[in-house]
Amino acid sequence: MKIQIINGPNLNLLGKRETSIYGSLSFEEFFETLKKRYPPLELHYYQSNVEGELVNKIHEVGFSFDGIILNAGAYTHTSIAIHDAIGGIKTPVIEVHISNVYAREEFRHKSLITSKCIGMMTGFGMEGYALALTYFINKNAAL
Repeated sequence: MKIQIINGPNLNLLGKRETSIYGSLSFEEFFETLKKRYPPLELHYYQSNVEGELVNKIHEVGFSFDGIILNAGAYTHTSIAIHDAIGGIKTPVIEVHISNVYAREEFRHKSLITSKCIGMMTGFGMEGYALALTYFINKNAAL
């Protein structure tokens, strides 16, 4: 099973940025942990601070991968382009947020992409990515 993890703007600073919210682990370090925890999965990771590059990656993998885990960062609340990209592909997408967006500023309470995703994980720290992977594994096993 092939799963693409896509992180949006500022998530390249995980481990350095607002550690009280996001923790002290970089995503690259956490990604290595995920690969060890889920050896049968073919995991891929991509990060960009550029909206169009995120759309291009969604298009690139959206017809050939078994799942996408997307943390669109701030674009979650602003990007109709990412919403439309998710709507235009066949691969199911799970929206992930490290922090609980509903316990933060009000502008973070509205997601423009949730309606095109099969579900959302929010507030579980980086473990939200693992929970999303578990969903894809269980869904695949049930088929």
